Amino acid sequence: MKNLTLILTMSGLLCAFALPVLAGTPVTAIAPALQSQLLQSPDPQLAANKKLVFDFWREVIDAGQLDKAATYLTEGYIQHNPNIADGRAAFVAYFAQFSKPSPVQSQISLPLVNIIAEGPYVTLVFVQALPDKTNPGKTYTTTAVDIFRIADGKIAEHWDSMRKG
Repeated sequence: MKNLTLILTMSGLLCAFALPVLAGTPVTAIAPALQSQLLQSPDPQLAANKKLVFDFWREVIDAGQLDKAATYLTEGYIQHNPNIADGRAAFVAYFAQFSKPSPVQSQISLPLVNIIAEGPYVTLVFVQALPDKTNPGKTYTTTAVDIFRIADGKIAEHWDSMRKG
């Protein structure tokens, strides 16, 4: 186990001690059959916002039914992903490069951890498996998030942690 040495200055006194450095707890997704339970909220507007994003993801992202983008996205949709331009048309053009229409499933295909709604914002939290650079051939899990802002019953803005490339 690796150790991390911390040096703290407290009232002019220099202190040093070692702490073990541990990997984070692996992220666990909920069972796909339970995803619909995440749509519940005591606030009807928050529940509606969650359902809008959930349905958008299933129909447009997962099922590649880009003809439904106008149902979910405002025309002036703002995109903070550095690989996609702003606007609904730019979103459709980007995903048309690799999306093929398929049947809509009852759940999101990626391993979903949670759906969080607050005000006009909805966040999807996913498990993401990445290659472990310190252990070739192995992976580790972490979280990935997509955040959406809802305006007038449609998705008006999106954030994620994608890098340019």
